[in-house]
Amino acid sequence: MYSKMMPAIESIQIGSVVSEGDPEAKDVTTRFWTSAFRKRSIDGPVAVGQLGIDGDHVADHKHHGGIDKSILCYAGQHYQAWQAEYPHLQFGGGGFGENLTLAGISESDACIGDHWKVGNCEFQISQPRQPCWKISRRFQDKTMTKAVAQSGRTGWYLRVLAEGELNIGDEIEVIHRPNPSWSIARANDVLFGREVDRLAVIALMNLQELSSEWKDSLA
Repeated sequence: MYSKMMPAIESIQIGSVVSEGDPEAKDVTTRFWTSAFRKRSIDGPVAVGQLGIDGDHVADHKHHGGIDKSILCYAGQHYQAWQAEYPHLQFGGGGFGENLTLAGISESDACIGDHWKVGNCEFQISQPRQPCWKISRRFQDKTMTKAVAQSGRTGWYLRVLAEGELNIGDEIEVIHRPNPSWSIARANDVLFGREVDRLAVIALMNLQELSSEWKDSLA
């Protein structure tokens, strides 16, 4: 059912809250923001609690963090594509604000509700990441947020089911997959109108494991 080579953690990132930019600017690429979007790589082992990786911070608690969005994952393979499409920018692990850059897995391989064992931690996929203006702000390119949504290279969030420690290189074992027909890629297609079947929308909304935030966005 799964690839012979198990997906694994490529890098681990955490961020501190910083403020920067021009308070008077209306341009999304230079406007003032307070955010922990910019992440720095750290070596393991790192402690993982119910709300995420120890030392990682959240500035906007209304839209980020919490039980359903404790850890943001991103497929490391996407960075090569981004570099080809935006050669004037610099890309690398953590560039999209993710805590875990992963090898051997992408939105097409990860499903809503997947129960993972990684190291001595356990996680559950709760929702895709919904791109916001901060991606364009981070890369100082107005097209980036839209490009992320259109490409489907969004990343996804995890709930923490069992606390523990993580290390770079830890393999990801899928120990339960309750919704094999609902990949992150397909959920993105529904949200962004690439799959317009109303019955599919209703089916996605009714997934027990989907975050309440995403259920609200689909209603």
